Formats: sequence, structure tokens, C-alpha cells
Amino acid sequence: MKISNQRTVYGETLIELGKRDPRIVVLEADLGKSTQSYGFSQVFPERYFEMGIAEADMTSFAAGLSLTGKIPFTNSFAVFAAGRAYDQIRQGVAIGKLNVKIVGSSAGMSDFGDGATHQSVEDIAIMRAIPNMTVLVPADAPQLKAMVHWMVAYDGPVYLRVSRNDLPEVTGETPDPVRPAVLRDGTDAAIVSCGIMTARALQAAESMAEAGISARVINVPCLKPFPHEEIKALLQGAKAIVVTEEHSYIGGLSQALAWTLRGDGRPLESVAIADEFGQSASNPEELLRHYHLTAEAITDQLKSMLEN
Repeated sequence: MKISNQRTVYGETLIELGKRDPRIVVLEADLGKSTQSYGFSQVFPERYFEMGIAEADMTSFAAGLSLTGKIPFTNSFAVFAAGRAYDQIRQGVAIGKLNVKIVGSSAGMSDFGDGATHQSVEDIAIMRAIPNMTVLVPADAPQLKAMVHWMVAYDGPVYLRVSRNDLPEVTGETPDPVRPAVLRDGTDAAIVSCGIMTARALQAAESMAEAGISARVINVPCLKPFPHEEIKALLQGAKAIVVTEEHSYIGGLSQALAWTLRGDGRPLESVAIADEFGQSASNPEELLRHYHLTAEAITDQLKSMLEN
């Protein structure tokens, strides 16, 4: 399976689109070499704005640029993009439905070495709660690239969640990067995933197949607006459902799906981060194992549900 990096592909895609569309401008909060927005500055220095460690000011500046017809992309770590600039995003961007693209890099626990202060376990919940905001969580680098193209064509505020680490490519060629898709069919149960947990969901389904259990894997790349009816259709026939995400179970995919399926009656459980902060680790896998964000955890949860 091919491995690629979302940050690297994001930076390359910005340059590619910048060559086609002079309206695209990029703003950075002193993290350009980490978010990979820095490459844009080397090709288009007059369209790149280094704002320093000032996400709030960066967001307000981006709002102003959007009013002149520009398409601004703001960049910072996800925990800061969603947290430090919340008021400016809500008041200055979302209420007016301004065409600002907010990119939260090193999302989830992918910044494994810097601990709770740099790990975003609640950014999706924050952004989903803001009216008029679109929230995108790509499963791999190819889906992220397609999403960035989609974001430029879409007129309105968007939050894009970007992982820091290398990821397997699992989505393939998708005609619409923001619609939910079945990546593996199955008849007994379903695993609904987003972001980096999609690869682990596929691993879990493979493991379950060896045990004689057929599990469907559904990737949900757009968490707002949430595709309630499409998800219901894709889940038809599944006897049990596990939802998995690299985010708190509060306010993310887990609660969105629970709302969609309210009154459904089928067993529904979540493999996600509990109501707690992250911590430092020596590598990303060590951290994900500690928080039970693994294929094994998904498999164990689903087997238990089916047995009961």
C-alpha cells in the first residue's frame, strides 16, 4: 500500500492551484515549514503573508482579503487554528459566510511529541458548532488534494483538518471528495470512520473477514454539513455499527452519527478519544495504542457487539 504525507501534498497542491488562480493567497502563523505553506511563499512571495504567532489577527486579515475577491488560506496547528482564532472565525468569517479557508495542520494527536498543548482533540467539535462552517477530514493525501481543489471552487468558509504523519493511501479515485463512500463492502456489520482511522477501519475489516465476519467500511470525509440521509442509506443491512475517529467522542463523528441514527435501534458504539487531553509519546503509534485508537480496538468492539 502506498504511503504519502498530507502536509506535503497540501503544500504542493497550494502551489499547483496558485499557478492557475491568482485569487489564492496564503496566510501563515509562523509555522510555514511545518504546515508546508512555506513553499507557496517561494513561488508567490507577493501573495504570501507571514502573520507571526497571531492566529486571531491572521483570521481577521483573511476576512478582509476575502472581501476584495481573494481566496485566503489561513494556516496553523489545528489546536490553534480552531482555538485561538475562534472569536474571529465566528464573528468575522462565519456570520458573513466569507470565503475563507481555515487549515488546521498537525491535527488530532499527530504532533505526538508536544503533548496536550499541541494536540487537537476538540477542533472538529468547535468547528462543527459554528453555523455556516463546512468541516472536512480527509482520510489520506489523495483525498486531501481533491478536497483543496473542491475548497477553491466552493464559495464559503471551510475548515480542513490535516494530519502531520505519513498515512497509507486508502481512498483511491473518488468522483466527489466530500461525499461518504463505502471503501469495503460487508453484510454483517459496519465501521464508520473519518481521517486517519479509516485505514485502521479497513485493517479491522480484514481481520474480521478472517474470522468469518463481513464488515462494511464507510469513510465520511465531510462532518459538516453532515450527510444524514446518505449515511442511513449506506448503513442499510448492517446489524451493528462502530464509529471511529481520532478526536473526542464529544462533538465529532461519533455524536453526528448517533444523532443521525437516533431511534434506529441497532447497537452503536464508538472507538474514539475519551473526555481527556493527549500527552507526549516517543512515536505516533505509541500514542494511538495508549488511547485505543487501533484496528484491534475496533475489531474487539464489533465482535463484542455481534456476540451480544
